[in-house]
Parts: sequence; structure tokens; C-alpha cells
Amino acid sequence: MSHPEGAHGPSPADSRKPRDTPPPAPRPPVLESLGGTAGFVYSTVPVAVFVIALASLSTKAAVLAAVATGAVLTVIRLVRGERLLAASGSLTGVLVAAGIVAVTGSAKDFFLLGIWVAFAGFLATFGSVLFRRPLTGMAWNLLHGGTYAWREDRQVLRAHDLATLAAALVLGARFVVKQWLYVHDATGWLAVAKIAMGTPLTAVAALVVAWAFRKTSKRLVPGRPAETTARQQADLPPRRSPSR
Repeated sequence: MSHPEGAHGPSPADSRKPRDTPPPAPRPPVLESLGGTAGFVYSTVPVAVFVIALASLSTKAAVLAAVATGAVLTVIRLVRGERLLAASGSLTGVLVAAGIVAVTGSAKDFFLLGIWVAFAGFLATFGSVLFRRPLTGMAWNLLHGGTYAWREDRQVLRAHDLATLAAALVLGARFVVKQWLYVHDATGWLAVAKIAMGTPLTAVAALVVAWAFRKTSKRLVPGRPAETTARQQADLPPRRSPSR
């Protein structure tokens, strides 16, 4: 009596097949580790509170209202299970801005930190493209173990040039607009600019960065579904033609 094939264990052909192991789960992107898009939305709430309070209260009271709002939002985000770094990000920015206002006594200096952070970010992103090491490409490589020669692929390098330039454009635009408003003492319009040029422009730049990340992974990372299927088909024993 013959036993069905494979009834007492794997056949020799099966034992020769390499076992496909699922690729490791990708680490969360930097943006998500800092709170994602929601983090940018949360950061605008203390700013709105500051400007609204400034219309009827003193500068000191408006700053305290913004700090209190940031603290409440941080507690809410921690209760919801967010990481401490992500949850406290907006509060940290508000505290630094409040410290600057406490030193200078000027309400418009509440936005000074964001202006110069945007300028520093523009220099970093635009400079990385000039030196042929776009920051988005370096970030992708770091998230994938830092073992890929991604700069040797022209299409990948071009994609990250575009993604990093998109980030540089957003940061540069923020600096130019906010600095102009700061010089002209337009405190209320500074708040409007922060909100309008915050999450919406960040989302646009993030889409370009996500496109560059996907393109890079498609070209460089092994183990994609199509490649896995091709390897599995190559491992199958050749089919025997039916005997006549």
C-alpha cells in the first residue's frame, strides 16, 4: 500500500527549498515618532490660544494661557497612549517660546523660535542636496540598517533630491513669510502664517517624501512580493511532460 506523497515528512525536494522568512517590520518613520500629522495639529492649538488671549489680556497672561493649553494637550495625548517624546513635543516648543518672551517682553517673539528653526531646516535640507547627500535618502537608509548604496542608483538619488528639495521649499517659504511678518510687528498674522503654513504644507512635503521612500524600497530592498513569487517558482521542481 503506497502512502500519499509527503505523508511521513517533507520530501527531499521540499527539504531543499529555502524557507522564506517575512522581512522585518519597518521601523516607524521619523515623522510618526514625533507625533505624525496630528502632532502638527496639536502644536497649532497653543498658538491660537496665545493670539486670542493676547487680544484681551496682557502678554504675560497670554503666554501663561498658551503654556497651560500645551500642558493639558500633553496630558491628553499621554492618556491616549502616545509616546512621551511625541506627546510633549508641542509643550516643549511652547515653553521655549514662553521663555523667549519672558526675556524680551515682546509678544511677537513667541514666534521667534519657529522662524529660526525653519531657517536652520532650510539650510540643512538644501545644503544636503548641494553636497549630493539628500537628507531624505540618508533617513531612508538609516531606517533600513544603513547598508544600502542608495546614492549609486541615479533614479533613487534623483527621487530623494526632489523629496529633500520639497522639504527645503516648505521650510524656506516659512522663514521668508514669517520673518517678513516679524519685522513688520504683525503678531496676529504670524499666528495665521504658522497655522496656514504648518500642517497643510507639511502634508504636501510628506507625500513627496513617501513617494521617494516607496520608490527606493521598490528598487533596492529584496524580498518584494513579485521577487518572492519568482524565487518560489524557480525553486519548484521541473514539471514532467506527460508520457505518451
